[in-house]
Formats: sequence, structure tokens, C-alpha cells
Amino acid sequence: MAAELCLAACWTLTNSARADDFIVYSPYVMASKSEVELRGYHITDGRDGLGGSEAALAISYGVNDWWKPELYLLKYAKGPDASGRLQGYEFENTFQLTTPGQYFADFGFLASYEHSTVADKLDAVEFGPLMEVTFGRFAHIVNLIWEKEVSSGASPNYGFRFTYSGTYAFSKALHAGIEAYGRHADGAYQAGPIASGEWKVPGITGNLEYRVGVVFGINSSAPRQTWLAQFEFEFF
Repeated sequence: MAAELCLAACWTLTNSARADDFIVYSPYVMASKSEVELRGYHITDGRDGLGGSEAALAISYGVNDWWKPELYLLKYAKGPDASGRLQGYEFENTFQLTTPGQYFADFGFLASYEHSTVADKLDAVEFGPLMEVTFGRFAHIVNLIWEKEVSSGASPNYGFRFTYSGTYAFSKALHAGIEAYGRHADGAYQAGPIASGEWKVPGITGNLEYRVGVVFGINSSAPRQTWLAQFEFEFF
């Protein structure tokens, strides 16, 4: 099922949602850790303009214990009634701002620049705080992200979205819980179950992480169902 989701993500995209909209960013950075990541989503909704999918491939490296740059090598999307095409490239940065356990929550900051290769889409920057609170096996993560177009003819307005993840760690290989997403630009709000975890790769100092789930539309402006998949190989 998870493999089918990743393949489906290469074929069909909504007019508003993007792969970045369906991810919850952790505020933590680990020095010298390299990551190769593939993630995507697939929407199932029969209404006009609310179908589609997107996939993204990225690599990242923990430069030190507070800065992780990430480069999106490939972003591919296909709308409900259009042919698929590359969306562009993105340079993303995660900054860990506090030492774990220093305050009531652990804080980080996300800052990225996206260059579009689509004629009717402008370059944009994204930025915002990342927060995580852990109680025993429970973890709660909140992201508050603003977006601003920066190319010639860009709108003076800022877009805003929020993400939330609440999970319980049954084991290292299985964390289960819920995720919620809200996009102010199109008034879409979604929530649903999620499962994630990681496995040690035998013979090397690396781990394979996964995250799969589905979120449902809470209001009429949101897609009825969005299937999510993310796979990441990390090594030192």
C-alpha cells in the first residue's frame, strides 16, 4: 500500500496544496546526519479541481548541531485535468534554537526559498517556528508557516498554514496518532490517522524511516481524502 502511494504521487495535484503542506517538521537537528527523502500525497475527491497528487525528492545534511540545509532535487505534480510537470527546486533550512528539555517545549525555525520552473507560478519564501513537546511516549509537534511570493509581480499578501502531529510511541518501529493541517489561503482543514517509525539497516550506520496515513476534509473547502506517504534513509 505504501509503495502504491508513492507511485500514485507521481501522477496526479490540487491547485492549492503542495507536498510541503502535508509534512510536520521536527525542530531537531543532528550533526553529520545525511538524509535522502521521498514523500508525496494523493487526493481522492470527485469534485472539480480537488483531485491530484505531488511527489518530492530531497537530500539534507546536518552541518552542525543547530543547522540542517536541505535541497529538493525534484518536485513533480499533476493536477486533476492536466499533464504532469516539474514544479522547480527548493533550498530549505531547519535551525534548532533550543537544547532539548531547556524549556517547556523544544523550538526550531524553518526558512526556505523555492524557485519555480512553472510559467504561471512565482518564486516564494517560507518561514516559521517549529515546536515539539514530549511527555513520556507522547509527542506533540506544531508548525506555524508563512509564505510570501518574491518574484516580479508578486502579491504583497502572506499565505499561512499550520500543521499538528500527536503520536504515541508503541515502539521505535511504530508511532501512531493523528495529524492535522490547515491552509488559510484556500480555507482547507484536514485531520486523520498516521503511523510512522524507523528500522535499523543491518550492516551500516543507517536507518530507514517511514510515515503513512490519510487525512480527511473537516470542512467543504478541503479535499475529502488525502493519502500521505514519506520514506527517508538516514546515515552518518
